[in-house]
Amino acid sequence: MPRNGASEERVWDLLVVGGGPAGLTAAIYGARAGLDTAVIERGQMGGQMATAHRVENYPGFPDGIEGAELAARMYEQARRLGAEFLVGEAGRKDLDLGSPVKTVAGHRARRVVLATGARPRRLGIPGEERLLGRGVSYCATCDGPFFRGRRVMVIGGGDSAVSEAAFLAKLASKVIVVHRRDRFRAAPALVRGLLALGNVETMMGRIPVEIEGDDAVRAVTVRGPAGGPPEKVEVDGVFIYIGLDPETGFLEGEVDLDRNGYIITDRAMRTRLPGVYAAGDVRAKELRQVVTATADGALAAMTAERDLAEEEHQRRRTNGR
Repeated sequence: MPRNGASEERVWDLLVVGGGPAGLTAAIYGARAGLDTAVIERGQMGGQMATAHRVENYPGFPDGIEGAELAARMYEQARRLGAEFLVGEAGRKDLDLGSPVKTVAGHRARRVVLATGARPRRLGIPGEERLLGRGVSYCATCDGPFFRGRRVMVIGGGDSAVSEAAFLAKLASKVIVVHRRDRFRAAPALVRGLLALGNVETMMGRIPVEIEGDDAVRAVTVRGPAGGPPEKVEVDGVFIYIGLDPETGFLEGEVDLDRNGYIITDRAMRTRLPGVYAAGDVRAKELRQVVTATADGALAAMTAERDLAEEEHQRRRTNGR
């Protein structure tokens, strides 16, 4: 099990920051390569993957697999290979990535993989923050059972929005999917499955402007993109899936970020700082899926292992002269 507290004496070979699919895979590959490996995570293992009702496009699972189960399997595999798990949160305090021995949240390591992932993007409309946890949610798997037999709205048009809307349709009496465009961005197979459900309604070309309610969500006001008249849609819950923002606020000025805040790496997952790598959704790239996160994590760990071996080789050559 993950343990609390920083180690003042121990210096890890590889410290992985974040326990999502990229971080867990980096831990698997690092530990398997014989590196003294630890993962530091502030919350549940699995990251966004663990909140997905079903992962249907991860190789090896033709019938799909629940996100939480896939996360548990990855965690157990890393643990059995020897990776250790630490509870903590990376921040500017106790952060030093520029020294040969790096420090993150009080833990020291020769190599660091940044796999902090991304968080659900907010709409930024009235009522969203005030009613968070009282009908506003970013996780259908977590909160869907509270809305059994009730009316809910899903906002978004990508894979996550469509797949989670289909999950909610098994619980709710009515699911209303609101998307600002006139067509979904999700995979066609997911869209076809959603539209085949009898209790799902779509509202395309609409933009939510306010979530209403006193102590709980009562309605959402939406407007057409051309500024048409507002429509009030009565619902008991709102599930928001409009994208992600990278968890890199504590890294500004430390590593290179693109204009959207994602970490810039080379093809081997190296950042501009020697000994610091990035993997998964936090990295600037074209596609963010569980399978690409795991690929990033594997490559980051293997690059770290090779860099450590080269460093040791150079040290021995220098000392042997």
